Amino acid sequence: MAWQQQVLEVNKTALSETRFYTHEISQTLEPNEVVLAVDRLAMTSNNISYAVAGDMLDYWGFFPTEAGWGRIPAMGWADVVASAHPDIDVGERVWGFFPYANYHKIQAGHVTASSFKDTGLHRAQHAPVYCQFDKASANPLYDASREGQDSLLRGLFMTSWLVEDFLNENAGFGAELCLITSASSKTSIALAYAVKQRGQMKSIAITSEKNRAFCESLGCYDAVYSYQQIERLNSGAPAVIVDMAGSAATLTQCHQHFGDNMKYSCLIGATHYHEGGATDNLPGAKPEFFFAPAHVQERSKTLGAAVLMTLLGESYAQFRVFCDGWMRVQCAEGQDAVIEAYRSILTGATEPQVGQLVKM
Repeated sequence: MAWQQQVLEVNKTALSETRFYTHEISQTLEPNEVVLAVDRLAMTSNNISYAVAGDMLDYWGFFPTEAGWGRIPAMGWADVVASAHPDIDVGERVWGFFPYANYHKIQAGHVTASSFKDTGLHRAQHAPVYCQFDKASANPLYDASREGQDSLLRGLFMTSWLVEDFLNENAGFGAELCLITSASSKTSIALAYAVKQRGQMKSIAITSEKNRAFCESLGCYDAVYSYQQIERLNSGAPAVIVDMAGSAATLTQCHQHFGDNMKYSCLIGATHYHEGGATDNLPGAKPEFFFAPAHVQERSKTLGAAVLMTLLGESYAQFRVFCDGWMRVQCAEGQDAVIEAYRSILTGATEPQVGQLVKM
């Protein structure tokens, strides 16, 4: 008997083209191999960003497959259904990165009371945080009723919290305004929440006209502008921009509007990946990519890993409660429903208040 693994794959050069790869996972495991039954995974614009940056940041390397195809990483929950590692028990509930699949086999190691890691050779070059599976039994914030929220929010909140922490560590680069593109995305909302909580800069939403009212209703943005209203922004105020959209036209317009008052330009997401393009030689600060694991390592040295995770956890617990007021979690189950959900998010058709989970 074997497990029938089914994995969603996308064409790396045409993300709308999908297929399901089927593979048998033998019940005869090699030493330290672990099989995970994958439960609900998040499917958000964040995952589209992983696909867009798949080659540049080696997200495709997380779960290698045949040439030309890619497996998008996703965060969520799974159960250990088979273990050939002496320190990992069957039945353990874990949170981490998975492909969109029903089963996932890893080579496990670095086991602690709270986590273990995928130590497969293909994971050696990746940041440790991306290879880690956290045990629900050891997480003080674990709440079974909030698993869906955690799949959707935990990873992206960490990224946004770290961006805000990085800005604060650099005294906001002297800025008064924090411009946030694709402001209706959950990663952007998390960043706005963190900026608002700190209170050192004004959080400025830049979003589509159709999502303006939604962003205004959240309460975490000090002001909301549509992409057509960028010229109305106060260019006399020093600003930083955190670009979640990945639209060269939008980023260029913001830089040209603020000129030398654009003090820092941070690239994170690609919700508008189809609007990509060159962003060379822009006025103001040179756009640079923010790599969250690098900041984790840096702050862990200065604060200590335990203190950093405590601060992050406390803020995340508050953010979950904030999201109770606006986010509606829903789950698409089965191959057809998963594909429909994926294409909806890829094209930007999903309503911003929906938190989309999928289960194979």
